[in-house]
Amino acid sequence: MKIAAIVVGITVVFAALAWIWFLNACEDDWCAVFGWQKAKLVTDFESCVRFGFGVFLSYPPQCAAGGRTYIQDIGNELEKRDLIRIARPRPGDTVSSPLAIEGEARGAWFFEASFPAYIFDADGNKLGVTPAEARGEWMTGDFVPFRAVLEFKRPATERGTLILKKDNPSGLPEHDDELRVPIRFRTPQGSAGH
Repeated sequence: MKIAAIVVGITVVFAALAWIWFLNACEDDWCAVFGWQKAKLVTDFESCVRFGFGVFLSYPPQCAAGGRTYIQDIGNELEKRDLIRIARPRPGDTVSSPLAIEGEARGAWFFEASFPAYIFDADGNKLGVTPAEARGEWMTGDFVPFRAVLEFKRPATERGTLILKKDNPSGLPEHDDELRVPIRFRTPQGSAGH
């Protein structure tokens, strides 16, 4: 009887230690059960949202987990909003080829009624380029609607960047400018389904 009690006691102690170890050693999504475990695994805005933490209704969106706040990457959209505005795709959108691009830019962003739109993968590889064309009189200081359809090569990464570059026929670096829009690709090369 005494031996059985000792065996049960040791088993309970080992089970408790194993459970404590499991709770603290969890480093994968599948084993995160409690909020504090999930908060330890959060590394950026996307993982914060994926683990179900609340998103603040602000722009850019923010997510709080474990006493830290994570902000969605929106590129330089806020800095450039007085020069160029993009209606679609929006920062963080999932895109595929062909990509429809729409927005409005000040007339000075154009030259001969267009400016180049580039798309890059996360490794900096250029996947495509096309002119974005003014949908109205571009020789003005006002905002002018633009549109483009950009076909691009299949990316090797999940994320990328759409760059809308101010047309700079002078070639002088002080006249360069660009809007950077972080995006996600629908299905990167080498993933399931290919």
